[in-house]
Amino acid sequence: MKEMKPIKEGKVREIYDNGDSLIMVATDRISCFDVILKNEITKKGTVLTQMSKFWFDLTEDILPNHMISVDVKDMPEYFQQDKFDGNSMMCRKLNMLPIECIVRGYITGSGWASYQETGKVCGIELPEGLKESDKLPEPIYTPSTKAEIGDHDENISFEQSIDHLEKQFPGKGREYAEKLRDYTIALYKKCAEYALSKGIIIADTKFEFGLDEEGNIVVGDEMLTPDSSRFWPVEGYEPGHGQPSFDKQFARDWLKENPDNDWTLPEEIVEKTIGKYLQGYKMLTGEELK
Repeated sequence: MKEMKPIKEGKVREIYDNGDSLIMVATDRISCFDVILKNEITKKGTVLTQMSKFWFDLTEDILPNHMISVDVKDMPEYFQQDKFDGNSMMCRKLNMLPIECIVRGYITGSGWASYQETGKVCGIELPEGLKESDKLPEPIYTPSTKAEIGDHDENISFEQSIDHLEKQFPGKGREYAEKLRDYTIALYKKCAEYALSKGIIIADTKFEFGLDEEGNIVVGDEMLTPDSSRFWPVEGYEPGHGQPSFDKQFARDWLKENPDNDWTLPEEIVEKTIGKYLQGYKMLTGEELK
């Protein structure tokens, strides 16, 4: 069996070149505040991959995505090992666009902090009197740059996103920026409505897009996972404070409360974190994780 080495390693994912396709492996690593923690969260990579597959299938009517298969039998022999089964996705190669496409349906996190100071989120004026975790009148699009490992993503305005795209794609900046905004909002609205029917609020999320060989915009990377989104239970939702969540906010909160953490979670927090991921997966898909 020929060993394969990743061509790129992110905070959580490893990417392998498979000739005319890529194989993305979601590891059990967990990243908080742009730092990779020393713990691994068992089964987390499988949750991320299978949840992305679920949303890719659900949103094909809005926009094509890069997924080819999550069955390791469709992949080279090297991936037919237990450590790759369930957490690997074979994908089309895309020319990725240099923007993180963030959409916020509720005010929380850094958006809430910004609103308290300025009444705005990423330069977007919001109504007065909003409480923490309130639903926004309409979802807002707040793009950011993509950071390398160890750096922080930088929030930018819609106009800045045009300039950012124009540098890489001269003459196409505005067209791509408008399409990214419109696709992001459309995907969020459909998925947020679906999730609400299953007892989950998607407070915010991010998408990444790329261009296929014909120059069409395609959804890439992961989609609506607990790593890229804030999921709250509908039951008990009450604006005015932070909400319990089905995502890594649980781990983030523990790290903030315990600043001398050395980027290590206690075993109890590791178990509670994967429990949140698995619970969210089951509520959204109606199935136990295979």
